[in-house]
Amino acid sequence: MVRSSLDMDTALRTALTGLAVYARSDAAPTLATADALDLFESQATSRHLDLAARRLGAAGRGYYSIGSAGHEGNAAVAAALRVDDPALLHYRSGAFFVQRCRRIPGLDPVRDVLLGVVAAAADPISGGRHKVFGSKAASIIPQTSTIASQLPRAVGLAFALDRAARQGVRCPWPADAVVVCSFGDASANHSTATGAINAAVHAAAQGVPMPIVFVCEDNGLGISVPTPPDWIESAYGPRPGLTYLAADGCDLPDVLGAADDAVQLARTWRTPVFLHLRTVRLGGHAGSDVEAAYRGPAELAADLARDPLLGTARHLHATGLAEAPELLERYDRIGAQVRATAEEVVRESRLDSAAAVIAPLAPARPDAVRAEVVRSWSPGEVAGPRGQRAGSPATPSFGDGTPGGSRTAEGPQAGAAGTDTRPPVMTLAQAINHTLGELLARDRDVLVFGEDVGRKGGVYGVTKGLRKRFGARRVFDTLLDEQAVLGTALGTALAGFVPIPEIQYLAYVHNAADQIRGEAATLSFFSNGQYRNPMVVRIAGLAYQKGFGGHFHNDDSLAALRDIPGVVLAVPARADDAAAMLRTCVSAARVDGRVCLFVEPIALYHTRDLHPGDESWLAAPSSGHVPIGSARVYGDGTDLTLVTFGNGVPMSLRVADRLAARGVRARVLDLRWLNPLPVRDLLEHAAATGRVLVADETRRGGGVSESVYAALIDAGYAGALARVTSADSFVPLGPAADTVLLGEAEIESAALRMTAPER
Repeated sequence: MVRSSLDMDTALRTALTGLAVYARSDAAPTLATADALDLFESQATSRHLDLAARRLGAAGRGYYSIGSAGHEGNAAVAAALRVDDPALLHYRSGAFFVQRCRRIPGLDPVRDVLLGVVAAAADPISGGRHKVFGSKAASIIPQTSTIASQLPRAVGLAFALDRAARQGVRCPWPADAVVVCSFGDASANHSTATGAINAAVHAAAQGVPMPIVFVCEDNGLGISVPTPPDWIESAYGPRPGLTYLAADGCDLPDVLGAADDAVQLARTWRTPVFLHLRTVRLGGHAGSDVEAAYRGPAELAADLARDPLLGTARHLHATGLAEAPELLERYDRIGAQVRATAEEVVRESRLDSAAAVIAPLAPARPDAVRAEVVRSWSPGEVAGPRGQRAGSPATPSFGDGTPGGSRTAEGPQAGAAGTDTRPPVMTLAQAINHTLGELLARDRDVLVFGEDVGRKGGVYGVTKGLRKRFGARRVFDTLLDEQAVLGTALGTALAGFVPIPEIQYLAYVHNAADQIRGEAATLSFFSNGQYRNPMVVRIAGLAYQKGFGGHFHNDDSLAALRDIPGVVLAVPARADDAAAMLRTCVSAARVDGRVCLFVEPIALYHTRDLHPGDESWLAAPSSGHVPIGSARVYGDGTDLTLVTFGNGVPMSLRVADRLAARGVRARVLDLRWLNPLPVRDLLEHAAATGRVLVADETRRGGGVSESVYAALIDAGYAGALARVTSADSFVPLGPAADTVLLGEAEIESAALRMTAPER
């Protein structure tokens, strides 16, 4: 019975000593001596790294102990691939990592893994932030331990390889590369895995190149929950369009043969392959797991007898490639090297400040972003309508230097005197369509895709005509699966594209939130900025639709997006802002690798009027730049500051007009950016009036207004402060929606209360 990692090590050493009793085989070796010994050394290195991690953890000097013991057959998968085949690895693919890195001069997988275990700042992949298998030089993209979350990205990357070559987009990997993605048998049951594999098969069925090898490392357990012995084969073996291969993961030649076949099929035919490795798990799920509590002695002993290192040693001995004493000497020599390196890395410094930890999260080079935005301008283009002050607060201020102005779209002015070269005014939806067209025309690395965005042109017509103009390789429809949509974005971003995926409705984002939170937002964090996934996710959202409602089409929940570190959240309210903010997001993605969420208020898509018939909500799409985290002010009233965003902007402007008729002069501050909040502008305009009313269309609990309050209070604002919000409710169908959504009457009543003369 294996009670500890020490037992596992002792059992293996004892078995290696007794190899001499096994008879030689008359069969010719299937592996060359050098190759076989090389793979054994990679397997042994991975095993000793597991043992070291547990010793370090027990001594309080290490922080990660999920090991790869029993899965070391995956070293043969690494051997079957080229070092420039991108890999997204399971957290038990340690031997794969070792074998891949040992093939690249200058890499030291022993030191690299142990630096991660002790959370050292010198860890070459994460910089001490997390223990991950990753290496820029080895084309291993670091992954979290979130179950199966890397599979959609892997599928997206496989999809992107051919597309990048055909479109002339510079990709880090060659056009004939194969993507490999490993995961466990329990993960294979997760909706993320099943959806990703379905997406790969669906694409391949349509003739889309999909060179990917899915490697299921099946040890029969999900922590303590057993996987039926025939389940993986039953679930994935008979799948049309998916080549299924299986091997004994404890038999090195068997794994290598199957892996060679899998890689050759994927590379030659550019189709998905499922490689099923039957492995064992030795030593429990992690260092804290006492598996004897749920597994019997016989079961544990049976797994120990199938130790893949012992299997490789028996093969080497039986075929005459190595003698038992030589194998034991190699095993012990590697163990000594690992132990010596472990003693060295514990002396390395750790991250010691919040600034150091968060440095890769949100890189910001605003000057470079601005330069990237204006690169698109040609003579005669303009930034939009020129700012001028008018008597009504409904007339926007464009930061033209007059008192109370704020930063807005920055760009060239109109042409020569007497020449009006400004584009026609548009609705918000038209401006987004116009800007997407310009971005697609300017840069071949831009992709626009999502559900119904191609042939139909989007549910609301926002992408209408783009597929016809730019072709189905640039603008295309996807599966009805948000995880697949975002996975495509994650993979294409790795391959050199700047993807602009669309999620049809805000409520649907939550079906796939982990692809943003657990994958997109963390990649630069876990790779210390070496890998990034620039992307701008367009999301139709918020409430107030007329004639087509209900919760799923009128969702106002932004809280789950606003608290993701490093993610930009933009909410434009007008056509000119939408165009400029979209350009800024795309440039921030390209320049800084930012992940931007661009929430488009559905109810404002086709709005033309602020007041009936005035068409004042139309605007020329700006070709300029709106700095991330900058607000927009309307009016220069000194009695009250209405702070709002999205649908709240036109509502607040109408309220401001009615307040003006009562002698109350209000200004309206459109936040525009909800992460990061425009704190500087917020404080400036709060101080200008001494009264702040936050008009927040999201819910009262967890809504935007809470963060606005916190920003003001943290900065020492001492003026009057109030808020009006939507109710803590889902949005119902029909007129009942008005009972839970923020309305103009509530804004006006609160404003009058705040500005009423004191008695």
